[in-house]
Amino acid sequence: MAAGGAAGGVPPAAVAVGELPTVVAVAAGLGLLVALGGIWAMGRLRTRSIGVMLAVVVVVAVAATLAGVVAIIAKMIIEGPVKDFVLSVVAVGGLVGLGVAFVLSKRVVRESRRLVDAVREPPFRAPQGLPAELQEIANTLEEAYARERALEGARRELVAWVSHDLRTPLAGMRAMAEALEDGVVSDPATVARYHGQIKLEVERLSAMVDDLFELSRIHAGALRLSRARVGLADLVADTVAGVEPLARAKGVLLTAEAADAAVPVEADAGALGRALGNLVVNAIRHTPSDRAVVLRAGVDDGMACLSVADCCGGIPEEDLPRVFEVAFRGESARTPTADGGAGLGLAIAQGIVEAHDGVIGVVNDGPGCRFEIRLPLC
Repeated sequence: MAAGGAAGGVPPAAVAVGELPTVVAVAAGLGLLVALGGIWAMGRLRTRSIGVMLAVVVVVAVAATLAGVVAIIAKMIIEGPVKDFVLSVVAVGGLVGLGVAFVLSKRVVRESRRLVDAVREPPFRAPQGLPAELQEIANTLEEAYARERALEGARRELVAWVSHDLRTPLAGMRAMAEALEDGVVSDPATVARYHGQIKLEVERLSAMVDDLFELSRIHAGALRLSRARVGLADLVADTVAGVEPLARAKGVLLTAEAADAAVPVEADAGALGRALGNLVVNAIRHTPSDRAVVLRAGVDDGMACLSVADCCGGIPEEDLPRVFEVAFRGESARTPTADGGAGLGLAIAQGIVEAHDGVIGVVNDGPGCRFEIRLPLC
């Protein structure tokens, strides 16, 4: 064997080492051509089953490997049984890869169909045991469906609630208007009282319609903010000036504290003032006479902080996460009353604060609860 190798001139190993760059270049070129063909096939089959795509991937890998092996065989001039052995090993490897791809694709397709069947059968519940990506999709879908059901329930409750709130004052206004028209009421004092009551109900209905319009803008993403530098102290002062008559009429002591409030925030003064005003008005309406509502402004943990503390008696712990829901009607001190407007103030405040990239929350604190708005500083 040694003599034969010498007679041949150069040992086979030397041929392999000397031709290595050429073999690598040829194998790389053939692999690139196979890869481009595979990418083209994947593009043509992009709407087909995942199993077909997995089969294409395996075929491309086997074809690239086979092309490289053929290039090596051609350069090393392997003939006879050795060549057959090499090609057989490559073929077996390819068949094994195709078999694994087939099993994997069948499982992926089966799990995908299981997810589709779950989506088609309401109420949707995320099936368990799916591959990681499909499981994440299923869990996300379950959360989205849960949010959609909650929003739909809130919409229906809102329609029922607002319909009731509209029907009651309209019925009273109709009765008073008919009494005035028919002459049933004729004495000046009663007529003046009826006129005053009708005006009050009209203003209340107008405020309710304004709240509904504002809430619809927030939910539709149509709220447009005119941002400018606003000082917390100015915002607190304007809010207190606007709600002080209501506090005086209710007999509630309204105080304001603005520590470090000279730091400005980038906000729409009108919108943010409405959000803060809704919180303060809500606190005044649910605080007994001779008790206090405290409005504080400052900087906490690198964020602007506005808080409203009242003496409403607190909110049940199970109702705290639902306070800002549209049309929430928990049996708590925060339940809307006859003089409480449409009861949409907290939902509107939340929408305005979130539009400012801020957060709003509520906790029970002392004799009542504390609403807090946190906004990023300039």
